[in-house]
Amino acid sequence: MSRTARRSAEERPAPPSPRLLRDPGHALALGLGSGLALKAPGTFGTVAALLLWWPLSQLSLTAYLVATLIVVVAGVGICGRTGRALGVSDHPAIVWDEVAGLLIALVAVPAGWYWVLGGFLLFRLFDIAKPPPVGWLDRNLPGGLGVMADDVAAGLLALAVLQLLAWGVGA
Repeated sequence: MSRTARRSAEERPAPPSPRLLRDPGHALALGLGSGLALKAPGTFGTVAALLLWWPLSQLSLTAYLVATLIVVVAGVGICGRTGRALGVSDHPAIVWDEVAGLLIALVAVPAGWYWVLGGFLLFRLFDIAKPPPVGWLDRNLPGGLGVMADDVAAGLLALAVLQLLAWGVGA
């Protein structure tokens, strides 16, 4: 079971102060405020990630991959720093990892809103259900690396399934 899933309603950390959004690094970690949603902050963060995905999707594949790599590498420090500030390394409000995971899931996504929706849903499924190796990474890696790694793995699983589906239907 994931760190997040183990928390009962009584154990959930207090929502962070919106004042954290004044710091650019914390604002990124909190998905520019989308992670402050009281219910399903990860899903809200993933929806917000679509606002970054859209302009990046207009780039060449190489430029998209470079941008995604920057998001992932920077995310280790961004999420680690905000986790330390909040006193909870994988606080539910930290959603930069969802941004990275969705960007990975949507690498070279076929044209059509239904493919983007499929990638979104597959990523959320793997991020929430935490099948191997996603769950192992979530449980065993510390700090910002742990926060990012499970979502990177969920994004890679979603990417693989989405691309297999696209290949299967000839998209």
